[in-house]
Amino acid sequence: MNKLIATLIAGLFASAAFAQTPAPATPATKAAPTTAAAKADTKVMKADTKVMKADAKEAKEVVKADEKVEKAAIDANADKATAVAKAKKTKAKAHRKAAKAKAEAKADKADAAIDAKADAAKK
Repeated sequence: MNKLIATLIAGLFASAAFAQTPAPATPATKAAPTTAAAKADTKVMKADTKVMKADAKEAKEVVKADEKVEKAAIDANADKATAVAKAKKTKAKAHRKAAKAKAEAKADKADAAIDAKADAAKK
């Protein structure tokens, strides 16, 4: 315990002696490089800010371009769906007309066959 107290007291004396030592005087010539360094740091920070802003702007433009592409794809899909629906409707209409024409042709053929048989029977 005595050693612990002795160590603590020695530490207090050492810290008190260190705290009382005056700071070394800095010459005036070092102030200019510090200012130049600060200016350089400021320029670097401004350049970094410009780079970040440019990156953000580029990212924003990329997102807008992607949205335009997606919108165009959606519009194209909608146009494609409309075209497909119109094509199906047109095909169905054509099939109905063809079926109706075939039915009329069969009926005309049957009438012609009946007329031919009737003419043959009359002779």
